[in-house]
Amino acid sequence: MDLHTLFQHPIIQGPMAGGACTPALVAAVSNSGALGSLPASLFTPDIMQARIEQVRELTGRPFLVNLFVQRTPQPTPDELAHAVALLQPVWSTLGWTDLPLPQRWCEDFEAQFEVLIATRPACASFTFGILSVQQVARLHAAGIFVIGTITTVEEALAWQAVGADAVVASGIESGGHRGTFIGAQQDATLTGAQLLPLVVSKLTIPVIAAGAIMDGFDIARALALGAAAVQMGTAFLVTDEAAIHPAYKQRLLEAGRDPEKNPTRLTRAFSGRYARGLDNRFMQTMAAVESQVPAYPVQNALTGSIRAAAAKSGDTEWMSLWAGAGVGRARGMAAGALVATLVAEMQAATR
Repeated sequence: MDLHTLFQHPIIQGPMAGGACTPALVAAVSNSGALGSLPASLFTPDIMQARIEQVRELTGRPFLVNLFVQRTPQPTPDELAHAVALLQPVWSTLGWTDLPLPQRWCEDFEAQFEVLIATRPACASFTFGILSVQQVARLHAAGIFVIGTITTVEEALAWQAVGADAVVASGIESGGHRGTFIGAQQDATLTGAQLLPLVVSKLTIPVIAAGAIMDGFDIARALALGAAAVQMGTAFLVTDEAAIHPAYKQRLLEAGRDPEKNPTRLTRAFSGRYARGLDNRFMQTMAAVESQVPAYPVQNALTGSIRAAAAKSGDTEWMSLWAGAGVGRARGMAAGALVATLVAEMQAATR
């Protein structure tokens, strides 16, 4: 399997869970010669299959499907009571007398994995964990190119050892959730520029660069450092096809006009896993206790009702505004126009 058979241009649209990556966005990116990504981690198996079919109706080109590697947790009543109490300064501010408990903590990864095997997308990537040798072999038997997400050299070597075809080397500047799965998340602090050459020097499989890559000149630099391609999330969050809340999109675009008032930082308060986003009142309110909140996906499920209420009212102070450190350079346009712009810039930088 060859990574470069998946795209004409070495650009992968990052798989951003939570609704941003509509079938229209995924297809528009793939139709433009890059590789569109469908994040399926939050979908039931039926919805996952339906979304894959919707993408296929819009493009005949390869696209990627991403899943979180995770087990369904079983928190104790005491652990839940403590977590709800930690969130009280937030939900009480919303005028609630209690925090609604979710019906489920996460989707069944094993069931989602079977949908992957059945639907056979050209490519699948995985975050938050690592597959077994047997699982990778099943994907290969189905003709699926396998990509692991890593934040350290040790994780990169682990993915290569189980048979992955490539890895995404995610620097600390990357928006959204960190993919760390070996060691403490807070210890995976390398920037993309630091991590990429280290991983390239140790691996025999292709390495995809991620973290603060916002334009074609960034892409050219990553390729010069040995990347086979780049993965870009934040740059595609402000495209016309991205289905994020309009107020969220506006905050991302405002970051370019006044970056000092719109800094990004890492937090585990929203989900129980470190993730980078625009600083807001939720992060500030939870800052003192964020080290105590339960791990993903429990905290993520517990804050779901808060984020839903914020979306309904359009209040970005209580939303998770995931964005990378390069958000100040995000440019709003159609996805196809963004790919064309990136390619032109990349070619100019190469010349």
